[in-house]
Amino acid sequence: MIRYLRLLLLGLLGIGLLVVALANRAPVPVRLLPDDMAALTGLTWTMDLPLFLVIFGGIIVGVLIGFVWEWFREHGHRATANQKGREVARLERELAVLKDSTSVPPKDEVLALLDAPRAR
Repeated sequence: MIRYLRLLLLGLLGIGLLVVALANRAPVPVRLLPDDMAALTGLTWTMDLPLFLVIFGGIIVGVLIGFVWEWFREHGHRATANQKGREVARLERELAVLKDSTSVPPKDEVLALLDAPRAR
């Protein structure tokens, strides 16, 4: 059921993007710099692109900037989680060593078999 709902939503999104693209096919000039700054610097790069490419390109660039921004923002959380994971692993090893050193083997062989750790 969820699979069909996902396919339906992807289909509606595709149709919506297609409608936006068809409605915005007119070419627009895309300039590197505003006219005054281009004349001052000599960088007069201009390209005519369909408007829907400019719109979709802006959306894609915005999403990529957001992903990179969040990745940098969450760096501290990831570093703390890695540090805590290493600390937990160290403490588990230390606990296993302490358990082995303080455990006294039972004198009865049957109890020793029952208390022995099982292989998983």
